[in-house]
Amino acid sequence: MTGPGGAAVGALRHTGQLFALCATTLRDTFRRPFQLRELIEQFWFLASVTILPAALVSIPFGAVIALQVGSLAQQLGAQSFTGGASVLAVIQQAGPLIVALLIAGAGGSAICADLGSRKIREELEAMEVMGVSPVQRLVVPRVLAAMAVAVLLNGLVSVVGTLGGYFFNVTLQHGTPGAYLSSFSALAQLPDLYVGELKALVFGFIAGIVAAYRGLGPRGGPKGVGDAVNQAVVITFLLLFVVNVVLTAVYLRVIPQKGA
Repeated sequence: MTGPGGAAVGALRHTGQLFALCATTLRDTFRRPFQLRELIEQFWFLASVTILPAALVSIPFGAVIALQVGSLAQQLGAQSFTGGASVLAVIQQAGPLIVALLIAGAGGSAICADLGSRKIREELEAMEVMGVSPVQRLVVPRVLAAMAVAVLLNGLVSVVGTLGGYFFNVTLQHGTPGAYLSSFSALAQLPDLYVGELKALVFGFIAGIVAAYRGLGPRGGPKGVGDAVNQAVVITFLLLFVVNVVLTAVYLRVIPQKGA
């Protein structure tokens, strides 16, 4: 089937297959034997390719947010709230998104390429013939590793981004350290950190599962693997922004903001 109807049917089919892979991954997570060694190897690989870029990217992000918020606060005569607003923006929004984009771009592309190359070499079919589930053996450790690295990296990005915003606010905008810290304690609350970690966990799951889904179904040989990697990154980016909007809206509706 061709045309808009065929494209819609294809999109629905892929969506259903993606949700089916999610369900299978969640089910196989609790099956034995658990692939602990594969999990540790994937965790180390993802951490090694994302720690330094995450730290380097979070510094300018925190600086830009602090400078922009500080400029708006000066126009409104609310300079004392610069620190709190900047830190909340980093913890709730910038931190999880930076981590997710790095996990998807660096780690997800590697996961997709690895699984895609195994697929075109028919290794996955050989595993199924031997009675080994490719999802349990390969997908589950990679998805869990992406989630764990995302949560830990989110803490690193939050700390580095907050320190970067503090430095640029105090140095370039002549803010006072006391006002920066007091506004943070006046506006921020512990659930803000929780929602940032929850977002990082969900984003890591999305990045891992989308990369695995595209890696398990490449078409056209090696060229198909490259196309699958590009598609995985693009699809992950789109899903991340949609899910971020949903999680933020739910959080702001459920959790009352401090000082409101």
